[in-house]
Amino acid sequence: MGKVEGGMKCVKYLLFVFNFIFWLMGSFVLAVGLWLRFDPETVSLLNGDKAPDTFFIGVYILIGAGSLVMLVGFFGCCGAVRESQCLLGSFFACLLIIFGAEVAAGVFGFLNKDRIIEDVQNFYTTTYNENNNSTLIMSYQKVLNCCGTKVSPCTDPKTDTKDCETGIKDFFNSKLYIIGYVGIGIAGVMIIGMIFSMVLCCAIRNSREVI
Repeated sequence: MGKVEGGMKCVKYLLFVFNFIFWLMGSFVLAVGLWLRFDPETVSLLNGDKAPDTFFIGVYILIGAGSLVMLVGFFGCCGAVRESQCLLGSFFACLLIIFGAEVAAGVFGFLNKDRIIEDVQNFYTTTYNENNNSTLIMSYQKVLNCCGTKVSPCTDPKTDTKDCETGIKDFFNSKLYIIGYVGIGIAGVMIIGMIFSMVLCCAIRNSREVI
């Protein structure tokens, strides 16, 4: 079995280092996804029976992609060390799938931002009109430091209190930008991994043909 030498050996070790960093980034993406999913403030706002689940779709994509990134990063390290075309080929194929998932999460976060916010605002407004003293409404007002709606403001609001529709917009804007930037950012880094894996695969194949 031919082994890569010279400059291609550097590519081999660069790919190994990259995959280790890639594994760490997968851990970070998974951690961000789990934080967004189980963040007590977010959960308290979306735990009603009729609460929109659109926000969590992007979060689930992020969690799934992060888990796969960790797994693929591990196999990528093994493939680089063993110079296995099979492992590197599988690594490249998985990168393509995860790349699509990460881009999907990022695009979903950006393109559906207004729709998600509007869904949550409508959910809050409907619940508020039905019972403005319910536990869920109290949760919104506490978490977002808000009160009432634009149409039905609180009769005696505090000086620093905004209406809850504005509070919802500010809160979910920040969360959705996290999904968008993390998804697209990791996808960009993955392109480097795909380039490295292709170069090393070609080098391994050529070295074996020479032998």
